[in-house]
Amino acid sequence: MSRQFSDWIQAYVKYASVTEAPKRMHFWAGVGAIAGCLRRQVWIDMKRFQWTPSFYIIFVGPPGIIAKSTTIDIAADLLREVPGVKFGPNSITWQALVTAFANASESFEYNGEWHPMSPLTLVASELGSLLNLQDKDMVNLLIEMWDGKRKYEKITKMSGNDTIEAPWINIQAATTPHWIADNMPQAMIGGGLSSRCIFIYGDTKDRYVAFVDEHIAHGDAATREKLIHDLEEISLLKGPFTISEPARAWERERYEKYWKDAILRMDDQMLEGYAARKQTHLFKLAMVLCASRGDDLSIGVDDLRLANQMLQDIEGDMHRVFSRIGRSEDSMQAERFIEFIRRKGSVPYAEAYRMIHSYFPDFRDFEGVLQGALNSGQVLLSATASGMYIQAAGHPLETPAASKIVTPDTPIS
Repeated sequence: MSRQFSDWIQAYVKYASVTEAPKRMHFWAGVGAIAGCLRRQVWIDMKRFQWTPSFYIIFVGPPGIIAKSTTIDIAADLLREVPGVKFGPNSITWQALVTAFANASESFEYNGEWHPMSPLTLVASELGSLLNLQDKDMVNLLIEMWDGKRKYEKITKMSGNDTIEAPWINIQAATTPHWIADNMPQAMIGGGLSSRCIFIYGDTKDRYVAFVDEHIAHGDAATREKLIHDLEEISLLKGPFTISEPARAWERERYEKYWKDAILRMDDQMLEGYAARKQTHLFKLAMVLCASRGDDLSIGVDDLRLANQMLQDIEGDMHRVFSRIGRSEDSMQAERFIEFIRRKGSVPYAEAYRMIHSYFPDFRDFEGVLQGALNSGQVLLSATASGMYIQAAGHPLETPAASKIVTPDTPIS
């Protein structure tokens, strides 16, 4: 049967974008859905290793702002309708995974040979309920599975040897920067499991939607059936992806330039491990984008360009995902204060103090926070005919004309 949509992800984003979540979150939820269909039935053979389209996609944002759980559920709702796709436990323990992998174990035929696989998709509205980052054995298991290990064996005193043939895990989960700060050690940032995750950050509603049902398009049920139909078609794809020669030439140039630029920024702890995984992320995503548009398993330049563009889009917010790790509560409250000024543009001095007074009741502490923001050039203090205003750097003062701009050297009080 033929596909209903020329580009499944494009159609899916349009279908899902009735909520307040940013469109890029719907894009990545769609990526996770296609990956869940492809499983380990497709791959890119690099002779010494293989890339398979498994993803650990983590949606990150403050509670209740960008509908993280709903974003995941819309994609998972479609994926659950696809025959053959198996979902894993809601809480990962070794014992639960062994059982789930045993139930997911199967084989598929390609070129007259049977290939074993044990594919699972894991979905969780709270990453903390799914994964314990203090469980080193489980973290190591996830690392090796993402890397494409074809067999995993664990020896325990109680159950002896547990062996998983061709394990494969695809994850979509949501969390907050606060949970990451409380549960992810600073030493984990930039390497190990975190460098294998795709973190999608958002803290601003794409739009305001009081009633989702008012934004549902006519024919929504029919669109849903068409999306499921195409996922079923995608789930039938089998075999190796090839990389066209123009795509290889494009990647050689990108790869060299990326590493030359990355070396200049290697003092950034978050970049170190991610830089080493960037190419793998790129080709995992390219496989999904290629499958989204048709059955030809040939990765072209357009697939790589779009994959690179979408990765660059999330890289810019990577520091915000980990911004709370290793930080004192005072420094985070100071950052919250500065962000408040940025969002408002300009704020009367008294209003700014009221905003943060509950945390810094001592006025001298507030003065210290403000002086630090002034010294770093992030805010300006302006004296106007109607009083003192704090304004974000580069933002025009939306009050009566200022009589003077207070410099960082000017006493605040």
